[in-house]
Amino acid sequence: MFTSRADVALAIVSGALFVLSFPKFGHPAFGWIALTPLLVALTGATLRRAFLLGLTTGIIYFTGTLYWITGVMAMYGGLQTWVAVLINAGLIAYLALFPALFALITRRIVMAYGRSVLMAAPVVWVATELGRAYITSFPWELLGYSQVTVLPIAQLASLFGVYGVSMLLAAVSAALAFAATARRWAPLVAVLAVVLAVAVWGSRRVAAGEWTRAGEPIRIGMIQGNVDQGQKWDVTRASAIFQDYVNLTQQAIREGSQLVLWPESSTPFLFEENLPAANVVRTLAEQARVPIVFGSDQIERGRPDRYFNSAFLVRADGTTGGVYRKMHLVPFGEYVPFQRLLFFAAPLTEQAGTFSPGLNPELLPVDGHRLSVAICYEVVYPDLVRQFVAGGSELLTTITNDAWFGRTSAPMQHFQQAAMRAIENGRYLVRSANTGISGIVDPYGRVLAQTPIFESAVLVGEARFLRTSTFFSRHGDVLAYASVVATLALLVVASRRVK
Repeated sequence: MFTSRADVALAIVSGALFVLSFPKFGHPAFGWIALTPLLVALTGATLRRAFLLGLTTGIIYFTGTLYWITGVMAMYGGLQTWVAVLINAGLIAYLALFPALFALITRRIVMAYGRSVLMAAPVVWVATELGRAYITSFPWELLGYSQVTVLPIAQLASLFGVYGVSMLLAAVSAALAFAATARRWAPLVAVLAVVLAVAVWGSRRVAAGEWTRAGEPIRIGMIQGNVDQGQKWDVTRASAIFQDYVNLTQQAIREGSQLVLWPESSTPFLFEENLPAANVVRTLAEQARVPIVFGSDQIERGRPDRYFNSAFLVRADGTTGGVYRKMHLVPFGEYVPFQRLLFFAAPLTEQAGTFSPGLNPELLPVDGHRLSVAICYEVVYPDLVRQFVAGGSELLTTITNDAWFGRTSAPMQHFQQAAMRAIENGRYLVRSANTGISGIVDPYGRVLAQTPIFESAVLVGEARFLRTSTFFSRHGDVLAYASVVATLALLVVASRRVK
């Protein structure tokens, strides 16, 4: 049994390993051992201490991966720095409750069943990750995302989604912890055999690249306007910003684009309210016979008016072909949850207003095909993107404005999480970001092209409309939901078991 200080040190190491598993400071290798120190620390801990150890790991985990939120709120949200720090600390503490719950449940079932049940820890981990996604609506940097660039392993997401990859990594950590505390190696050998099998299968899947030759190709131009967030809604800059987008679009068309994609909220005006500027976009599409998809805020007049963060499609004939309204809004960015209670955070949404969520996963028609648009952080929701594909989306697009994040880890984190959606659903993913990263990802997670951040750019590349499907796109997060059921069953039996 470890001393109290050693337990805490191990929990801290686990938190640090989680941080080091993600960009821009880390390496995917750390993800395989991130849970091991915490699981070792749980040996002999009381339930209360297990909870606190998990909380310690979680606080470091989320502080290191979400540190950038403080700067966003202070610089662009109109909050004093100390208020921004407090709000971000509250969010981090809230998210840390889920690793704490994982540690509590794991310790409880080990007390009931014995140390061998430590190998059930991956099931519990995935159950708490799913809980975090649904309860907090902030599923940022799940453990499985650490392997997006490790393509042979990431292919597991085509079967079981990002949660399946999380489970595989947690299984290695659990087997290492079991070997370290019980001096029994058989589970570790078995888990490593599974990892090897997944890696071999995944390597062959990527090498075969069957879906890169299927479907119908289309050349897409991604426009990266690189508009400073401080100037985005400056009325004196609106005309110049808009003209830059027009010029970049003309360049993309000259380079052979058959579809042009602008970023989130790219028009420095409301598309449906500013008819002269809107007509410029319509004329541009009509003259070139090229459809344009772009982000623009939308107002639904009423009492009161309702605002939506939307994506518009202007067809090749200049008419509006469809509108998608963002369904998952950013808390403290597009609305303030519990606004009456958190009155001090109201400046975060005062300038842009409080947005309303869209209700339907609308698809946009392009040349006899249908594509989906995930706006900004919506792309981190596996089930939403799967709904698009289940509804008939043949191409995943995502538009975003990551100017808020500056040169922090967030733009890289965001891009990698978007890439996971391509693997899960067997679709090309095309991303247009105001300040980058814009890029194209194939159905196996290979980044075919991408832009640097904070540069004005036009990126033209080939994607494909696909109608194939993966096990995940057909069945969703069955493994994650099964993990919740299994965790609850273990707890129920453990509560009746006298040890």
